[in-house]
Amino acid sequence: MPAKIPAATRTLDTLRTLAKASAPLTAATIASRIGAPRSSTYQLLQVLEAEGFVIHFADDSRWGLGVAAFELGSAYLRHDPIERLARPILHRLVAGLDSRPALQFGITAQVGILDGSELLYLLKDAPRHSTPVVTEVGVRLPAHLTASGRSMLARLDRAQVRALFGASPWLQLRTEFGPRTPRDLNALLAGERAAGFSTEDGHVTLGHSSIAASATNHLDLPAAAFAVTFRTDDANEAARVELAKLVVSAAAELSKRLGARA
Repeated sequence: MPAKIPAATRTLDTLRTLAKASAPLTAATIASRIGAPRSSTYQLLQVLEAEGFVIHFADDSRWGLGVAAFELGSAYLRHDPIERLARPILHRLVAGLDSRPALQFGITAQVGILDGSELLYLLKDAPRHSTPVVTEVGVRLPAHLTASGRSMLARLDRAQVRALFGASPWLQLRTEFGPRTPRDLNALLAGERAAGFSTEDGHVTLGHSSIAASATNHLDLPAAAFAVTFRTDDANEAARVELAKLVVSAAAELSKRLGARA
């Protein structure tokens, strides 16, 4: 068995403790759980904060996981495990589109993940009758403009979202639509968080819309999103409700496979 390096072990113990916690913790609680002095634990937290692995919530003197820790998880999930687990679920989602008479129009289903402040498309599929209406696998888009990206951003707290997008007062736009400022984005995420899914109409491509829902992993972090994209004029309100149900169901199935908390 490899010899332990105390500093490395303590760092990993700190990150695991925060990952397992259901809410941010005080430095004293972290120190107690990892069996370390408060003074050295606080110094370690300061270093981890400077590197982006933890966030300090100054108002209540608590600490939580930072964006850098989340990005490590995303890097792992970009590889085979998420694709292998999501692919059969995506196929079943497409079969559900194919079997519903009200959804017999051009729809593309896809799976994407967060990579920093961008959405990366991993998988896509479409019903037999459908003409694909979405960009290719491997394409990256600003996460805040896509339904997939926002469904995952809605699973993060405000501090983590702010860390992803930096201090700029303006957000990138591709069309005349979409959140223009961090405040706009936070308001949009609050509503979508409550709804359980995200939508976008013309934020990426004029005349096209998407509906998406996020799957979470065993740490309650966003792992991937299932989305459907279609021409805006093709889907009435009833069709949109059906599409939302399908992506929410697909996301819930992947969450279960990833060991998400019930």
